[in-house]
Amino acid sequence: MDLWATVFVLCAVWPSALSVTRYSIAEEMERGSVVANLAADLGLELGGLAQREVKLDIFHNKKYLDVNKKTGELYVVEKMDREYLCPTKTTSCFLKLDVIIESPLRIFNIELGITDINDNAPHFRRDRVELDVSESATPGERFSLPNAVDPDVGINTIKTYKLSVSEHFTIEIQTGSDGTQYVDLVLTKSLDREENAVHNLILTAVDGGVPVRSGTANIIVRVQDTNDNPPRFDKQTYSVNMTENSPIGTVVTRLNATDIDEGLNSEIVYSFTLYTSEKTQDVFALNPKTGEITVKGTIDYEDMKLYEMHIEARDKGTHPLLGQCKVVVHVMDMNDNYPEITIQSVKNTADENIPVGSVIALVGISDRDTGDNGKVSLSINENLPFILNKSSDGPMHYKLIVSEPLDRESVPEYDITLIVTDAGTPPLSDNETIHLHLLDVNDNVPQFPLS
Repeated sequence: MDLWATVFVLCAVWPSALSVTRYSIAEEMERGSVVANLAADLGLELGGLAQREVKLDIFHNKKYLDVNKKTGELYVVEKMDREYLCPTKTTSCFLKLDVIIESPLRIFNIELGITDINDNAPHFRRDRVELDVSESATPGERFSLPNAVDPDVGINTIKTYKLSVSEHFTIEIQTGSDGTQYVDLVLTKSLDREENAVHNLILTAVDGGVPVRSGTANIIVRVQDTNDNPPRFDKQTYSVNMTENSPIGTVVTRLNATDIDEGLNSEIVYSFTLYTSEKTQDVFALNPKTGEITVKGTIDYEDMKLYEMHIEARDKGTHPLLGQCKVVVHVMDMNDNYPEITIQSVKNTADENIPVGSVIALVGISDRDTGDNGKVSLSINENLPFILNKSSDGPMHYKLIVSEPLDRESVPEYDITLIVTDAGTPPLSDNETIHLHLLDVNDNVPQFPLS
């Protein structure tokens, strides 16, 4: 029969052996620390104890206690970790062991209570927690946070939680039916991603032991964007000067609108509004992605001196927001129009004895350009018996007048070239020719070749 079988038999024979001796010690006591005088407590004689064999139970392959046969003291052989020996988190932790003394055989039951010390700090299973919170979240919304764990018990376990100072968040602690504390992060003030996109918080778990121990976790709150900002142009009005006849493809200006939201909420599409005339849209093109305005038609100062475009920048959010601006194009005149001559009335035939001062033609001149480009002057080819006088009808009207007596027998007809020239750079000119045929009058007597 082996030893343990013998023990059971003896237990049945000697009921007195089942009496329990109880002791209590703090965990982590140093090796050699005395628990109690076992010999005195059990009524054993020291003289005979040295010759007897004493055995104590082994737990987890370790012998935690032993008996000094000389003094009869029960002492610590191996440090005891309460959390290791009693993994279930209860306030009571007992080691029940048998002390077996042979020759003669006696068995004593010992119950060793191990009390907790604050040898463990609270810790979080995850030391970094990331939360995505919409900036449209309303104050009062709650977000669950992981709770910390502390293997200690009683006052040595977690007592409370603390949150680092935050303008937007606080915490609320709930206690479950089993005494476990749960932490909620509570929004106290509305968020603005454009002001602060990430909030870094520190959650601290504190126990009630002496000295106090604590553990921390980083709470990273990423603020998710909502489309709460419209695109904005860097100018409300863009003013541009352009020369007429600018080539197709010429860049007028590049608009710049920005949206401080992110993602689709910040992507912008440019377009003309209904306040931009179709005629203007026939002349200018707008790139919807870049906001670049280019020439796509003919710009003619004489047709339109000023173009006004109304532009909107619209984001791609679910509920799009938009911003607007105005582009004013001032067309600069170029000397691209030739001056013109208009013959208002003319005599193509006249008697050769037409009086000096007689009007041969009435002439008007014009130029569609402006400024110096529209200033015109009129002249005739030189060495002709005609002059130009400004008419009383206005500065752009002239009379072509006979300035010297005419003689058909000397010059039977005249080609009078009128030349109109503007003051542009370079100057442009045009001309018209008036053909005048002289009619004979009887102004010469017959003559003999010889007197």
